[in-house]
Amino acid sequence: MVGLFSATQVIISIVLILLILLHSGKDAGLSGAFGVGTGAGPFGGGSLVERNLDRWTIFFAILFVANVILLLKIE
Repeated sequence: MVGLFSATQVIISIVLILLILLHSGKDAGLSGAFGVGTGAGPFGGGSLVERNLDRWTIFFAILFVANVILLLKIE
């Protein structure tokens, strides 16, 4: 059982790292290479792609924390 959660933790970590790298920072960053864009949308919240990227990053961050807690409880 611990092996399953450990493998899941590795996968979640890799996905979370990739999602964080896709975010645009001060400069366009790595996200500019994939066409995410840096301009704010008409409502000031960024483009739809940026908002979805934020949502996916938060989702995987919560999964990461939940999986760490499960791993600590199991061991």
